[in-house]
Amino acid sequence: MRLYFLFSLLLFALFLRAQTPLPNNWNIRFDQPAADWNEALPVGNGRLGAMVFGGLETERIQLNESSVWTGGDYDFVHPASREVLPVVRRMLFAGKYEEARKLAQKYMMGKKAIRSRYQTLGDLHIDFGKDHAAQISNYQRLLNIDKAVAAVTYRSGKTTFTREIFSSAPDQALVVRLEVSQGGMLSAGFRLSRPGNRATIEVSGNEITLSEHVDNGNGVQLVTRLKVMQEGGTLTTNDSLIYVENAGRITLLLTAATDYRGEAPATVSREQLDNVARKTYNDVKGNHIADYWQYFRRVNLNLGVTDAMYHATDYRIAALQKGETDPQLLALYYQFGRYLLISSSRPGGLPANLQGIWADGLNPPWDADYHININIQMNYWPSEITNLSELHLPFLHFLDAMREDGRKTARDMYGMKGTVAHFTTDAWHFTEPYGETQWAMWPMGLAWGAQHFWEHYLFTGDSAYLEKLAYPAMKDAALFCSEWLKENPVTHKLVSGPSISPENKFKTAKGEISTMVMGPTMDHMIIRNLLENTIAASEVLQVDADFRKKLQNILTRLAPTQVGSDGRIMEWTEEFEEPEPGHRHISHLFGLHPGNEITREKHPELMEAARKTIEYRLAHGGGHTGWSRAWIINFFARLHDGESAYQNLLALLRKSTLPNLFDNHPPFQIDGNFGATAGITEMLLQSHAGEIELLPALPSAWNTGYIHGICARGGFEIDLDWEKGKLKQVVVLSKLGNPCPLRYGDQTATLQTIKGGRYVLNGMLR
Repeated sequence: MRLYFLFSLLLFALFLRAQTPLPNNWNIRFDQPAADWNEALPVGNGRLGAMVFGGLETERIQLNESSVWTGGDYDFVHPASREVLPVVRRMLFAGKYEEARKLAQKYMMGKKAIRSRYQTLGDLHIDFGKDHAAQISNYQRLLNIDKAVAAVTYRSGKTTFTREIFSSAPDQALVVRLEVSQGGMLSAGFRLSRPGNRATIEVSGNEITLSEHVDNGNGVQLVTRLKVMQEGGTLTTNDSLIYVENAGRITLLLTAATDYRGEAPATVSREQLDNVARKTYNDVKGNHIADYWQYFRRVNLNLGVTDAMYHATDYRIAALQKGETDPQLLALYYQFGRYLLISSSRPGGLPANLQGIWADGLNPPWDADYHININIQMNYWPSEITNLSELHLPFLHFLDAMREDGRKTARDMYGMKGTVAHFTTDAWHFTEPYGETQWAMWPMGLAWGAQHFWEHYLFTGDSAYLEKLAYPAMKDAALFCSEWLKENPVTHKLVSGPSISPENKFKTAKGEISTMVMGPTMDHMIIRNLLENTIAASEVLQVDADFRKKLQNILTRLAPTQVGSDGRIMEWTEEFEEPEPGHRHISHLFGLHPGNEITREKHPELMEAARKTIEYRLAHGGGHTGWSRAWIINFFARLHDGESAYQNLLALLRKSTLPNLFDNHPPFQIDGNFGATAGITEMLLQSHAGEIELLPALPSAWNTGYIHGICARGGFEIDLDWEKGKLKQVVVLSKLGNPCPLRYGDQTATLQTIKGGRYVLNGMLR
């Protein structure tokens, strides 16, 4: 009876928590308009995004749609690659590194004739006129990440002007609402534009349509529609502009579509616009927030608050750079990472690219493509652990779509079965290498990506997904690796190559700078992880026993991770001198994170070697890019070093974060945002080593706080509360009914759970 009573109280408390709004401190706020794109505020619905500048005379809202890509589906395998492969391998085994690199550069790198890149959809301009900014006071521009609504408010004379901007997933539209406190005071002109001046713009009634076949026909066709709906006042038009005078309220509805998936963009954008225009503004906004809350409000984090939360965000970052503490800013940054994933990755759409969905101009950095040698993987590190599992699916389906081209590349480039992909790809799913061997001669893109298929299963337990989507992709990648590995004639171990350690270089005994070897450590860590996961998946599904045995045999022969004479994990097969000892990639620690090879249980000796590896990189300037610093947070979390993880989190915000909280590579690259959100979660909860570890890397700066709603492998949702640096309470929701092994420090407990059951334990795991 007492247990039933306690259980009832718990259910009531959880109900209250689920219904109680989060504290109103989830605002990214400025006291002035954006001076440039890096101060603008992002909104998005997974597909349709915008950057809000908050201008006074003119508001610029820069637009993106996730499928606005140049290029197309082309094959460009070098025809000589298959024949030259064994020659390159013999050279590398013989230590002729530069000769092999030059041969691979000439005969293995494909020639990508058509450049593909992600591009802006265009711009929405709202012109208020020069006189409008004459007497401005009380200006505020903010993004409320709890509601996914951006807003601009200010006074001009005695009138308060308000703008609200959001991108609705239910209605697939960008919505802008302009209001004034005194009726009849709102006048503005509205127009659309796109860089390059090649777009066709048409005005009809209260609508503007922009259409273009991008890159002079070498890409998608796009159509953007804008509808201007005013309350009061008058509306006039010319060839490119709609002008509204003396209105009390104006609502803008913008839709966009492309022919990326074979649909007619004019028809799709028309249907979207007509659908949203039939609804009231309050209904559209309410549906948008309700849809967003189903993801965002699953997790709540409290690290404490100070008076800093009452200041503008750029002021808070500057104060942090001067040494001030601001725990709520770190919580805001954490939730901003989740906000960005919700806003740039929705089921059925493309995955988040190097800039999520927010990229300006026609030539964004690195084409805003999909780098698959860490960057897109890092984008999805927070998906499962921060309770956004469904948002992982765009990446998983994207990887599955790469398999067709990956089979052709494996066959035509290497003469092998299975699927392969190299360092980067685009919306057209190419898998061939091009450019310089220093970054391109790395055939592990799909092998690493396959880890995500298994991770999604570990969190969801979805056996139908495992059978239909995950296992076939994992098996294809494992099949290629089984044929790709080559016996080292000296050690008789199986090694990967020709390959690189992304995107690093080494100095040979001859003093030459080279890149390729037979057997880079990262390749073997990825392959080991892939084969182990594929074996486990085949056992779950009870299929492919012969193939499973083949993979098990390969694992016994695969070259092991080695520790060098200086105690660091070796990056290559030899202890080469490093021309850039502070290199941004720390690829040979894949087995520490995101892999699970280096743990206290499996290889405690490698834990210390990993620490020395990180410290050496940092001592030589490592972590100088945003995403690299974010990876280091995860490394230290896995090493159970909360203080070092925390200091690197501070370094990320102080050195590699833009005023709007975007990650700075430089320039902006979104993976650091996602990687840091994952890293904070890893500091508070880990489940990669066979048990669920509570507060494994809690720093002293987070003395008291809580995180509710994060997830662990095995199908568990976890609430953690701590006080004075110690675990106070853990609440476990078992989604699948699996046994739940918990660890807090030296204390352990295993809960025998039922599906849907909730379990409460105190700081002693009792």
